[in-house]
Amino acid sequence: MTLTTDHAQLTLRVQGDELSTAEPVFGEPRDSSDALTDYRELNRRMSEDGYLLLRGLLPAEQVRQARGEVTRRLAEQGLLKPNTPPEEAVGLPVEEARRQHERGGDASHYQRRIDFMPDQLARNNAPLNELLYGSTMMSFFGNFFGEPAKHFDFTWFRSTFPHSKGTRPHTDAIFMGRAEREQLFTAWTPMGDIDRRQGGLLILEGSHRHPGLRHGYSTTDVDAHCENRPEQPDWWARNRQTNGDDVAIGPDINTIQEMVGGRWLTTDYAAGDVLIFSIFTVHGSLDNQSDHIRLSSDSRYQPASKPADARWVGDNPPGHGDGGKRGLIC
Repeated sequence: MTLTTDHAQLTLRVQGDELSTAEPVFGEPRDSSDALTDYRELNRRMSEDGYLLLRGLLPAEQVRQARGEVTRRLAEQGLLKPNTPPEEAVGLPVEEARRQHERGGDASHYQRRIDFMPDQLARNNAPLNELLYGSTMMSFFGNFFGEPAKHFDFTWFRSTFPHSKGTRPHTDAIFMGRAEREQLFTAWTPMGDIDRRQGGLLILEGSHRHPGLRHGYSTTDVDAHCENRPEQPDWWARNRQTNGDDVAIGPDINTIQEMVGGRWLTTDYAAGDVLIFSIFTVHGSLDNQSDHIRLSSDSRYQPASKPADARWVGDNPPGHGDGGKRGLIC
């Protein structure tokens, strides 16, 4: 599927807020595919920039197969617009989907549920597993680390529906920082072409080096709670009260840039591209202003010699459920 966007006529938004595209605070990420086999240089760029955009790292045909399995499952669930090619992933409007699948219920809760369906779309998905955890990706990370790599068993899969809001800016360290941190990386993989209208990933340039975030916000464990203070709200609730969202670093996209510095970086992504970044790098996603479901995955990789966060490994990882909670004496 090929998508084109008239950038001059498109206002980029995150959570409904207009993203400033003025030159000092906005730009395109550096393409590091020119150094694809120079792992010393790739490590240097990761250290400097906090991300690597690798165009065409994955075979486009493998992406197509993984996407095909996902859209087949979406069609089975009745979430695609009738009489449209499934591979185009033209989604039902969220409110129409909710009317068909739920009687009553909270609209915002339904929205969050269908925008993130790893169990329904990623579990036992052989083409997706081969794409994310097969020889191409594991060989790359093994060379990047200079030793064998391993991946988390849980696959974060996002199906952002038409005209839905993007993800608020955050770092991944707050969700998966109980073991290896310095050499734990996220690979964001678009499942097909994603232009700015569909709204791909945003990276805040250099944010992985911001001392206030690295030694403050990013030390948070979202699943920790005070056993001796049951009346105290957990971290999720406290941050929601402060910033209006569970994970947000600040109240809106432009304020975060002013707080942290750097430029917001995004681009049009193609099938086969991968954007890899540190768990300390601030990132989010643009709102989806198209009629297509935006399909993408987040997978995590680290050296095999390092311990992994137990919330995300095993046949049935506990994640943020009861098995992943950690009680503290505060």
